[in-house]
Amino acid sequence: MPLIKVDAEEYYDNMERLPTDLMDQVLALTKEFDPAKYTSSDVVRALEKDHLLPEDFAALLSPAADPYLEKMAERARDETRRHFGNSVCMFTPIYTSNYCTNQCVYCGFNCKNQIHRAKLSIEEVDTEMKAIASTGLTEILILTGESRTMSDIEYISECVKVAAKYFSSIGMEVYPMNSDEYRYLRDCGADYVTVFQETYDPKRYAELHLGGPKRIFSYRFNAQERALRGGMRGVAFGALLGLGDFRKDAFSCGMHAYLLQRKYPHAEISFSLPRLRPCISNEKDDNPVHERQLLQVALAYRIFMPFAGETISTRECKDFRDNIVGLCATKISAGVCVGIGGRAEEEKGDEQFDISDPRSVEEVRKALVDKGLQPVFNDYVRV
Repeated sequence: MPLIKVDAEEYYDNMERLPTDLMDQVLALTKEFDPAKYTSSDVVRALEKDHLLPEDFAALLSPAADPYLEKMAERARDETRRHFGNSVCMFTPIYTSNYCTNQCVYCGFNCKNQIHRAKLSIEEVDTEMKAIASTGLTEILILTGESRTMSDIEYISECVKVAAKYFSSIGMEVYPMNSDEYRYLRDCGADYVTVFQETYDPKRYAELHLGGPKRIFSYRFNAQERALRGGMRGVAFGALLGLGDFRKDAFSCGMHAYLLQRKYPHAEISFSLPRLRPCISNEKDDNPVHERQLLQVALAYRIFMPFAGETISTRECKDFRDNIVGLCATKISAGVCVGIGGRAEEEKGDEQFDISDPRSVEEVRKALVDKGLQPVFNDYVRV
């Protein structure tokens, strides 16, 4: 497919180019962000404010904030209760294909990896989704490997249509698309789009993405804006913490969400909190970002954007997940399988990464109740 030069990057000719400077704004702010310059006074000042500015958010992400995690947790809990009450939404992902054209060095689906590739038929998708719906869940997240050949728009649209039979809220975490494609999938029943930028450092990004359309940093960066222009109800942001400087990636991710929210005030915004996990590409479980640092990022997101959702995935262990819900996380996955299929029948294809928390939907629901929280299976009614 022909490539077109845009802003020092080569775009495939089917890639939409938005008239936006959002990426330039975020990268400029991140270039100015020096975590070492903040002091205890900066952190205290930020925590005393009712509404935080980007400079306050930066202070909460700095090393100077580490001694104040308890105070940050208190503030985060108050903000969570104020905006979300005592509820925690539950959902699960379904992986329908692991074919991928990208060469991401940290991912199990890397096109160079020798794994068992598979793709569910639409009939198998229906069987899997019916099994998931029987657990009581009404929200699902559809995922595929990033291959426009093996998981084209029509295939994804059929998956969405099947999901609409069983679920009231349908999210997608697939390859970035154009505005008109997002609009088409919205019309089919999808309403939420998640895209991880992985790392917001363009140099590091190029080192980690050795081939495929995902190499084009700016096209991926602008995916959430294209999704909103396509009429999606909401978008989720995430940096895969551990790929680069986690403080700078978290700051960039926060600013990305913050600036897009200001541009599209109607949009529902949320953060995901993924860390690197072992996979076939890297079997070591030695993430440089520790749980305490992940907690700091999660608390800073909540205090800076108190109305934004936060999702904690099964990349994290049971104890961490149980402790962060109600504190700042507002959504939790359960009954998770990251291989292809695996609910109604045995998995057909290999997993993207190793999960840490294999609990069922009922086990996670009970854990929430035991903590005095309210599990929510349905927080959105389609009209």
